[in-house]
Amino acid sequence: MLAQAIALFTKFAIVGGGLWCVWGVITLAGGLKDHNGPQTQAGMWQAIGGGMIIAAAALFSQVQI
Repeated sequence: MLAQAIALFTKFAIVGGGLWCVWGVITLAGGLKDHNGPQTQAGMWQAIGGGMIIAAAALFSQVQI
């Protein structure tokens, strides 16, 4: 049961991180289009954060029970 819960959490975190990353890229593109520095920076860090969430979830999935 615990293994199933960890697998579900891992899938949720990977999907959530992927969506966060995609939204960051969209924000980044909007900032680049409008020449808006703060929006560009926010989008870049959001995309990086999404990638870090995905990486953390992938590492968490390797935990042995």
